[in-house]
Amino acid sequence: MKTPTPIEQLLQLRSPPVALTFRATPPANVPRVDQAAPSGCTFWKRAAEGQTFYTEASDHYNCPIGSYTHGINLPPKQMNELQNVIGTMVSLGYLRMEEVPGIPKRESSFGVAIYAPLSETPCEPDVVLIRGNAKQVMLLAEAAQAAGVGVEGGLMGRPTCASVPAVLKSGYSSTNLACIGNRVYTDLADDELYFALPGKALATVAEKLTTILKANDELKKYHQQRLATIKGGTNGK
Repeated sequence: MKTPTPIEQLLQLRSPPVALTFRATPPANVPRVDQAAPSGCTFWKRAAEGQTFYTEASDHYNCPIGSYTHGINLPPKQMNELQNVIGTMVSLGYLRMEEVPGIPKRESSFGVAIYAPLSETPCEPDVVLIRGNAKQVMLLAEAAQAAGVGVEGGLMGRPTCASVPAVLKSGYSSTNLACIGNRVYTDLADDELYFALPGKALATVAEKLTTILKANDELKKYHQQRLATIKGGTNGK
């Protein structure tokens, strides 16, 4: 039986955190993914289900948006699909064309991407992807803030995969509301969202999370008592 990571245990997550690492070449004893996926975030789901594997650029070609955010050079056919998808989003009023240049993307050349459950990652992750409900993500955000890698720039949204290059570039965490594509491909529940943090900060965030959980427990008691006092009309008025 797998041993849950400290963050997984502390937050009682329904889905294990996922480790994502970018390398020029695949590590030894890690297999290539056995089949391409309809989206890049599908690989997140497979890793959360217990698979450890690496992907090459061509394994991402079915996902033009994800390929773009991950810095993958697309062949002409897939590049045309990317342009068509963006055009559809713009025509639907889902996206404004002037937003496109601002979507985060990896600038480094894509070699391979290694996916694994965090508890079984074969190498130190560049980014840790955590799915949870609003309270769990609130606690993570507070722990990341205490660790000095708190969220910068507010909430992120579409595309969800843009959180990966955003974290890589900034060195800070990202809270992402997730997009409809991600919710379809990963079976993300309506009450769930994502929190992405830099792998190098994982141990510190886990340590701070213990403190944050204890602090929230005590503050909950304080606020509950205060609310009861005010409701009871004994607030000094």
